[in-house]
Amino acid sequence: MKKLYGIYGCAGMGRETYPLIKAQLEKSQSTSSEYEIVYIDDGDVEPIIKGTPVYNFQDFLNQPAEERFATIAIAESQLREKLTANCTEAGVQMYDVRAENVLTYDNVQIGEGSLLCPFVTLTTDIQIGRGFHANIYSYVAHDCIIGDFVTFAPRVNCNGNIIIEDYAYIGTGAVIKQGAPGRPLRIGKGAVVGAGAVVTKNVPPGITVFSNPAVPLTEKNLEIRRDRE
Repeated sequence: MKKLYGIYGCAGMGRETYPLIKAQLEKSQSTSSEYEIVYIDDGDVEPIIKGTPVYNFQDFLNQPAEERFATIAIAESQLREKLTANCTEAGVQMYDVRAENVLTYDNVQIGEGSLLCPFVTLTTDIQIGRGFHANIYSYVAHDCIIGDFVTFAPRVNCNGNIIIEDYAYIGTGAVIKQGAPGRPLRIGKGAVVGAGAVVTKNVPPGITVFSNPAVPLTEKNLEIRRDRE
């Protein structure tokens, strides 16, 4: 009986995750007859995508399998946490995905359910929680602490001495300025850093910031930006 690997979410991120899992399994398993990769999606989607079956979660659980694994390929952090909990409760093991060219230096600790895309770099003395997503070309530098279910879009620049709390979303190309030993720069719980933003000071929990230097997203700030453009 095969091991069954489910990619939860069959939109763009899910389809990008498929070849990463396939390459990882080809290296770790003896033959392709030992496993099968499928998509899991609870929405109204096609039953087959690019030759790969798509099941809702209950149908995934009903498929014959020696063991079941899942990777949550969904950017929304709190939904990712909920789906992770559902999988764990149903006895589905979380499967960490790591592109072959990810670079990790020393003393990097990372929780279960991570998804590390090509060209991601994690340097030294880093603590990362559960369900971390790091999209292509993102990096985390020295002495950083990252909470649970944090999402990095492509090309996030997370410099040294930074704390990023649970559920934060860091947009494409964002730059987070380096903090200092004993005075880390902090991104609060559930905060959103917009694409291309340059963060030079702490971001409070639940706040969205944008621009360079990053400022809170308010109608007044948007008007100022429009005037400048």
